[in-house]
This record gives sequence, C-alpha cells and structure tokens, in this order.
Amino acid sequence: MLDEKPLAFRMRPTNIEEVIGQKHILGKDKLLYRLIKTNRLSSIILFGPPGTGKTSIANAIAMTTNLPFESINAVSSGKKDMEKVIKKTEEQGKTILFVDEIHRFNKSQQDYLLPFLEKGVIILIGATTENPYFEILPSIRSRSQIFELKPLELDDIKIALKRALMDKEMGLGSYYTEVSEEALIHLAENCGGDIRSALGGLELSVLSTEPNEEGIIVVDLATAEQSIQKKSFSMDKGGDSFYNLLSALQKSIRGSDVDAALHYLARSIEGFGDLKTICRRLSIIVFEDISLADPSVWSAVMSSIECVERVGMPEARIPLANAVVLMCLSPKSNTAYSAFDRAWADVKSGLVGDVPSHLKDAHYSSSKKLGRGVGYKYPHDYPTGWVNQQYLPNELAGKRYYVSKEVGYEKKLGLTYHKLNELKKPT
Repeated sequence: MLDEKPLAFRMRPTNIEEVIGQKHILGKDKLLYRLIKTNRLSSIILFGPPGTGKTSIANAIAMTTNLPFESINAVSSGKKDMEKVIKKTEEQGKTILFVDEIHRFNKSQQDYLLPFLEKGVIILIGATTENPYFEILPSIRSRSQIFELKPLELDDIKIALKRALMDKEMGLGSYYTEVSEEALIHLAENCGGDIRSALGGLELSVLSTEPNEEGIIVVDLATAEQSIQKKSFSMDKGGDSFYNLLSALQKSIRGSDVDAALHYLARSIEGFGDLKTICRRLSIIVFEDISLADPSVWSAVMSSIECVERVGMPEARIPLANAVVLMCLSPKSNTAYSAFDRAWADVKSGLVGDVPSHLKDAHYSSSKKLGRGVGYKYPHDYPTGWVNQQYLPNELAGKRYYVSKEVGYEKKLGLTYHKLNELKKPT
C-alpha cells in the first residue's frame, strides 16, 4: 500500500525542477543545474544538515538524466556491496552511485572507488552531514564538485507541506483536510529546517485525526503541536557543526554580543552536551580575548568552570551563563598573545642571538671564569625594583613586540610599559 511508505519518501521530487529550495546551487543559472541539464554531470559531494534534500536531489538527478541509479549507505555497506554495484555497472553502463553518509567510509573503502571514478564507470553522488574537507579523502574531493546545502527556509517548507496536501497520487490529497495556517507555520518552524520532520508531522496530524461531522479532517495548531517533536540539535562531537558552534560562541563573546553568545552556548550544550569541551573553550577565550584588559575576569571564569565540573547539568548552565555574560561585557584585548606570536615568529625564522653573558646561568663555581652572570644587576637591590640593563640578545636590542591597548586595566599596564621603555638606555 502507498501509505506504508512515509510521506516524505513518497513526495521526493521526480525531476530536478521539483526540488524545493537550494536555489543557490539549483537555480537555472547555477553550475549544478547546468551540468545536469547538459548531461555534463561528473561526481559530486552534497553536504549539509539532515533533511535538506541530499537524497532527494540525488534521485532527481538520476531521473532527470535517465542514467541507471544505485544507492548504498556507508553505515551498513561494505566492500562486497560496492563490488556488486560495480559489477552491475559493467552490464548497464555508466551508472550514478549514491553513497549516503559517505563520511562513514574508511580510507580503504574510499580508495576502492577511485579507479572507477577515474574511468568514468560511475558518477559518484556522495551525501554527508559533515564537512567534506574534514572527512573525505583529498583524492575523492579532487575528482568531485562539492556543493553545500542550506537548511530550508520557512517558506520552502510551507510549499512542501501544501504540495503534499494537494497531491492526490503520492501525498495526502485524497483526504478531505483543512489545515490551519498556524498549524503549517508551527510544523515549518519546529522542524529545524528538516523537511522530512515537517512532512512526518503533517502526515501524523492528518492520519491521527478523526473527520468531523462533515467528513473533514481539521488540523489546528494544537494538533500540529502534538504531532511534531521539536527538531533535535544533537550532533557528533568533532564534526563540522561542533566546530561551527564553538567558533560562533567565541566570536560572539569577542564581539560583546551577550544574546548571541548565550544562544550558541545553549546550542552547544543541547547539541553535544560536552561540558568539558565547552569549559576548555571558555578558559581559552578569557585569556585570548579579555586578557590584560581585565585580569580579574580570569579568576571569575576559572571559578565558574570549577563549579561546572563539580555540579554538572542542569545546574552547570548557571555558572556557564555567568561566565559568558561576564566575558561578553568585559573590555577586550589580545595584545599579550599577539606580542608572543611576534616574538615566536622571530624565533622560528632564526632571529635569536646569544643570551647576554650577564643573564646566563651562574650557579656553578667556575661560571665567573666564563663570564657567566658577571655584571648582572639584581632589580630587588634597587629602591624602585627596576634597574636599567639589557635583557634581549644584542641582535634584538631595542626590539618591541608588545603593543598595548587603551582599554580597561591594560591602559594602566600600557602606561607602565611606555614609561619603562623611555627609561631604558643603551648599556
């Protein structure tokens, strides 16, 4: 029976024109559309969040080009499955091979595909939720066009829902339905850009609702709310989304946007729930982006992290939120590590020089015979705790790495730094 297959499966596009959304790659003036229409398609990799149409696009391409189509899932398929597909291609000619979750293939499995890609025996369409630049071998990437799919917009998902309601052959058009606009909006808004989830919610709403006295299935907001589970943001640690959220969190803190930072903190917790990783990133941010502008924030953030480690979730959200808000609204500086990076660049390029003799180790009895430590001035012997003497090697004398900012506590540090430099005299 038709209804035994999910609505999302039944409503998959039968040609490239029926694909909803993704106009940035499938618009009539875009590369992928032109390649399909001119029969110039070569291997491609589609990557993006779940439910954005990777499988649908692969099927639509096959039906538009009229090429034989084979499909395997990298999670459940092995080398034997690929061998069967390759054997089929020898009988039916050039074939589109769709590999879902291709990032799950190990190196040997990906390598197995290479000679057949090179010969043109198969046109690979790989689908992945992970960044292919992290997960796919360079040898595969170099032979494929890479296209990123975006989460579908609200209007796109509403189009898909209305299309399903009207389609009498594959959709729900054979039912007498009345779906409110509020219900459609709720299904579209709470699917997380996943069209399968939205269609699943719509199907459940219709099939689980008794017709009224007039024989009409009425789906209102309350029914839609019960029929769709809010889209989970869970993800694999280490994937593209993992790094994107951590990056967005740090950049929002650096940009002093409290609301954005709290949003990405919430998504990080909900998405991968790895408090240790979140705390590690926050401990880096406080030294990288607040730094000398307000050293008092260091201890506050580290205390928050210590509290998180002790209490765990759900209470851990409280010290985490405090730390994030504090860092957002604190003055920002990156001068300390930037100064170090400039010094490090000199060292890596070979600009080092000999340590001045008066700074060399002088703890052993014969050191003075070698001139070690001779002439060193002990700063604590002087009233101000400072004395003029050269510390850098001769080749670097006068070199300046640190550039202070006129912000927060660092303004005071900058004044001290500049005053000390003015007092320095050649020695």
